[in-house]
Amino acid sequence: MCGIVGLFAKQENISANLGVHLSKMLESMSDRGPDSAGLAIYGKPLASKTKITVQSRSPKHDFQKLKKFLSAKKEISFSLNIHSTHAVIKLDVKQKDQVTNLINDSFSNLRILSVGKKMEIYKEIGKPAEVVKRFEIAKMKGSHGIGHTRMATESAVTTLGAHPFSTGEDQCLVHNGSLSNHNSLRRELIRKEMTFETENDSEVAASFITYRMNNGKTLKEALESALVELDGFYTFVVGTENGFGVLRDPIACKPAVLAETPDYVAFGSEYRALTSLPNIEKAKVWEPEPATVYFWGH
Repeated sequence: MCGIVGLFAKQENISANLGVHLSKMLESMSDRGPDSAGLAIYGKPLASKTKITVQSRSPKHDFQKLKKFLSAKKEISFSLNIHSTHAVIKLDVKQKDQVTNLINDSFSNLRILSVGKKMEIYKEIGKPAEVVKRFEIAKMKGSHGIGHTRMATESAVTTLGAHPFSTGEDQCLVHNGSLSNHNSLRRELIRKEMTFETENDSEVAASFITYRMNNGKTLKEALESALVELDGFYTFVVGTENGFGVLRDPIACKPAVLAETPDYVAFGSEYRALTSLPNIEKAKVWEPEPATVYFWGH
């Protein structure tokens, strides 16, 4: 029993307060997931720039060492902003592969959580209220975001096991449910050169979607193929550079609710996740249909 939230801003008044709204939504799902929590925030992209979000268990030491290490590479122009146990590195998109390889090769204590022009991921062990306070999520702005509160059932309670899972640039997934064929799918995806950080079944779902999209499928087509190839119970919310998509399995035993106004589209595992949003009493509110793909994009 996990909790999912999502918010897609249609108007600037929502974008300017995206972090405030997502924080309240996530905290309302605390009893559905007290083990860990996380959010993906999609901010305004910078021309020719990309962002790498990294996490450390010893941030004071590791981030100072990382900054010194990258500064010694005169050809790399970057900025590094620290948010508690996370740091966001902004750099030229042409240097993305070089820097990700340097981090993976030289910093065993660091974990890359996300790469993208717009997306930053923040996730940690702890109750949702603690996580949003630690990373000052309420101060963040953006076009859209998704979040998750986790009650662990399939794997250990760790930072890497928290959601969202990102397996592609500006792509991430949050999941409520359980996949029964994730081990066989993981083996198949490894043969196709996808890599994994955890034993979590939700990471397999994220990787499955990314693999399909890397091979020419749209998000809608990738989610439709999930209906055929993923066994189990699930509600997915998938974030992309332009928006987010929603899918429930054909039985749809996991709760889900959507709401739409002229200002936003919102998703919650339960309606109470939406009650703090502006003019929610005037919103169109409905339960997403089973085996049906929904998407909102800019």
